[in-house]
Amino acid sequence: MVNVKKKRVNTSYFVILLTLLALISCKTHKNNVYEIDGKRININEQYTSDSNIENFITPYRKHINNDLDSVLAFNPVTQEKSTGKWQTNIGNLFAETTIALSNPIFKKRENKEIDFCLLNHGGIRSIIPEGNITTRTAFEIMPFENSVMIVGLTSDEVKTLASYFLKEKKPHPLAGLTIFTDSNETNIVDLLVNGKPIENSKIYYVATTDYLANGGDNMNFFRDSKIKYDLDYKLRNLFIDYFKKIDTLPNITTERVIIK
Repeated sequence: MVNVKKKRVNTSYFVILLTLLALISCKTHKNNVYEIDGKRININEQYTSDSNIENFITPYRKHINNDLDSVLAFNPVTQEKSTGKWQTNIGNLFAETTIALSNPIFKKRENKEIDFCLLNHGGIRSIIPEGNITTRTAFEIMPFENSVMIVGLTSDEVKTLASYFLKEKKPHPLAGLTIFTDSNETNIVDLLVNGKPIENSKIYYVATTDYLANGGDNMNFFRDSKIKYDLDYKLRNLFIDYFKKIDTLPNITTERVIIK
């Protein structure tokens, strides 16, 4: 009698389980189909501005424009990146300014000195016109959020950097490094860092941007280095600080590549 009762209990369990499975399998699933329709709306004279919004933002716009248009310095001659084969006046200014304002920070934090600077030609987005220099000028020449980074390079990596410079044939902003090349302008004859011959056992600290430090513009010699210091200093802010410190911008025409 005991065994018979046990069989009835198990049979009832399986009947209930099969019933539940049948109910679940018969459940109807609804599929929802959505359609997204979009269209382009041209902003033209048909759409007038909201006077309430305009009244609200006008004081802020005026305040921002006053800050952007405040005169910081004077530029006696137009500086641009298109007038020069190996170097340009604006590129020289970019590189030398980066060293001048970054070096005190680097020295204070790491007790080390910046040896030279390399930026990228494409990062210069506007000319510096003759006349008054404003905060807006800094935003025009450097609209990106690039920060200054210091990368440590061996002497061999510095030579790779110099070979890259000659191969690119672009006036990338360069300061502190002088490259001597042959008449074909392809081979390195000599390298000087701050007027001194390169030393094989020395680590050279190069100021650049976070974009280039991560291998931008195929500058893999920066990307592959394990020695990097982020100064957390926006290049645009650096230029603004520089403009505030001086009265008149210099016109720097120093040669960075010399043919022997």
